[in-house]
Amino acid sequence: MVDLWSGLAQAFWLVVTLDAELVEIALRSLRVTLSALAVACVIALPLAAFVAVKRFRARRFVIAILNALMGLPPVVVGLIVYVFLSRSGPFGVMGLLFTPTAMIIAQTIIIVPLIASIAHQSIRDLWQEYHDLLISMNVTQGQKIRTLLWDCRRALLTAALAGFGRAIGEVGAIMIVGGNIDHATRVLTTAIALETGKGEFALALALGFVLIGLAITVNLAIHWLGRTEREGGW
Repeated sequence: MVDLWSGLAQAFWLVVTLDAELVEIALRSLRVTLSALAVACVIALPLAAFVAVKRFRARRFVIAILNALMGLPPVVVGLIVYVFLSRSGPFGVMGLLFTPTAMIIAQTIIIVPLIASIAHQSIRDLWQEYHDLLISMNVTQGQKIRTLLWDCRRALLTAALAGFGRAIGEVGAIMIVGGNIDHATRVLTTAIALETGKGEFALALALGFVLIGLAITVNLAIHWLGRTEREGGW
């Protein structure tokens, strides 16, 4: 019990004093995750709007695939990215394996289906309301998509925050493609796993506090956005 309280006290002290190693790891985690989130949103949001607006033969199949990929095991994504970026892989010459870029690629693949699926549901509902109006105005497909994305921006932000929450807590794929290299690819989740294995519970707990704080912040933001959306504000 004494060791537990001692570890908690040390962890709290590391957080309060902004320990250099702790700050470095946290900032790298945010940089990687926010970069992956930005790329994923650029891919997922227009895709979600296109699938909601456009009627084509494989539309239901695409929606089903997006929903299915939401449950794709992250370690499988990590393995696939590793194979493609390894020296014997098709993109090995680029030297991206065990770099933050490889981690961004893996996180992007993981959260694109999640963001696209959540966004599609919201955009589809809005499209049902706007369908007759936009058709009567004879606007182009691109204008329809831009209008829906703009008017659905609150729900899309919620989808993005959900993607952030999924990415920031990812460990399996990040460990595989990043290698957990000190001062290079070590992020919150992989550092927690490493420090726990080493028996450095104080730093592991401090990293855990930061990760929990980020997760709680994201969840509170999603809850607040959902509540204000229901109340009709923006």
